[in-house]
Amino acid sequence: MKTYSQKEISKNSFRLPNKTKMAPYVFILPAFILLIMFNIYPLISSFYISTLDMKVSFDTAKFVGLDNFKAILSDARFFNSLKVTLLFTATEVPAQMIIGLIMSAILKENTFWNKVFRSIYFIPVVCSSTAIGIMFQIILHSNIGIVSYWLKLLGFGKVNLLNTPGLTLIVVVLVSVWRSFGISTVILISAMQNVPVSYYEASELDGAGKIRQFFSITLPNIMPSFWFLLMTRVIGSLQVFDLIFMLTDGGPNHTTETLVTYVYERAFDMGNRMGYATAMSEFLFLIIMVITIIQYIIMVKTEN
Repeated sequence: MKTYSQKEISKNSFRLPNKTKMAPYVFILPAFILLIMFNIYPLISSFYISTLDMKVSFDTAKFVGLDNFKAILSDARFFNSLKVTLLFTATEVPAQMIIGLIMSAILKENTFWNKVFRSIYFIPVVCSSTAIGIMFQIILHSNIGIVSYWLKLLGFGKVNLLNTPGLTLIVVVLVSVWRSFGISTVILISAMQNVPVSYYEASELDGAGKIRQFFSITLPNIMPSFWFLLMTRVIGSLQVFDLIFMLTDGGPNHTTETLVTYVYERAFDMGNRMGYATAMSEFLFLIIMVITIIQYIIMVKTEN
């Protein structure tokens, strides 16, 4: 039998932990490379592009410094799209969060029918926004839409739901809530099912009803999931594009034109100004970052 000296044992013992320590970094290296290629590098490049006067073809590019950012301050349409974006977020996110919270409280038990309804409510989440936009264009059409037909039967006359200032944004919000509340429901159901049953049993002995249990036990215990969901939904709503692009394309009279929709139009249609559009997207990035930081600070304070 081969024997090892103390020096050889110490040498091998020293090498093994080093290889073990390197293993996690080797496994995350592919993901890290993809993160740099598709997230970090484009983000840094966008800051540079925002200082150029250039077209999407990249054939002509002129350095203009901060001129694009200065032009934003005098762009009335930019501020209108920013107002629409903030209004959309301020209405769509609370609506889907409240509906998701109510539905999760109703469907949290693992019964057969609850599972069926969870699946039904989650289907729009995995559907293409393009397909949903086309579907609701047909449903809400002023001439052939079933909703318009029902409104006529109720005596409201011909109502153009997708081309009426003041009304169309509400319709878009409702469609977006219908599409998104399923993800809120599923995540909150998962959080509610992780609340210890003993909490509810102890509260029942003290005479607490279902409503008191919800506000005193369920809600405090699902707050980490609630805050995560709130932050991700706010970020998603501030970047809304595809659904509005398909439903209204920003109309009528830019009353549903969000900031991302305007950025798209500036970059690829209106004047083909890629540098200016990128500068607006950087402005949106700062808004999202500030709002996310504020939400995180509030979350930490409320949890402590």
